[in-house]
Amino acid sequence: MPTFDIVSKYDIQEVENSVNMVTRDITNRYDFRGSDTTITFNKKEGTIKIESDSDMRISAVRDMLEKRAIGRSVSLKTFKFNDIEKGSGMTVRQRVELQEGISKENAKKVNKMIKDSKLKVQSQIQGEQIRVTGKKIDDLQSIIASLKEENLEIPLQFINMKK
Repeated sequence: MPTFDIVSKYDIQEVENSVNMVTRDITNRYDFRGSDTTITFNKKEGTIKIESDSDMRISAVRDMLEKRAIGRSVSLKTFKFNDIEKGSGMTVRQRVELQEGISKENAKKVNKMIKDSKLKVQSQIQGEQIRVTGKKIDDLQSIIASLKEENLEIPLQFINMKK
């Protein structure tokens, strides 16, 4: 019986490459000369910290990060940008959390979408992933297509397609 899994993951190496490219861009850009702007990636916590001396530079770094992430095939839904907060002195900072895994609420939404499709498939939540099983591989492919069209707040990947 054909099956596939729905997961929400990000490639940590691609995120790190994006952050490194933004760091290089900051050192090379004229409008960042003389500013104290940094971007750091914490792999263990899955967070990115942007620090600068103005809100404008923070938003410029955010824009650069988004462009580099798109170029490295990292979904923008992976990044959860928190509010800009004041730091010590004249600095401001922004924390960016990287989203991984499907929460129970989002898994229930995806499950409901699959059930509403009226196709002959079964779906079950297995921790932070969803397994979809059906008799016809065409039904599974139409489930993938319909989920790609939905605008969920998390990035979805479809893996382990077995015939």
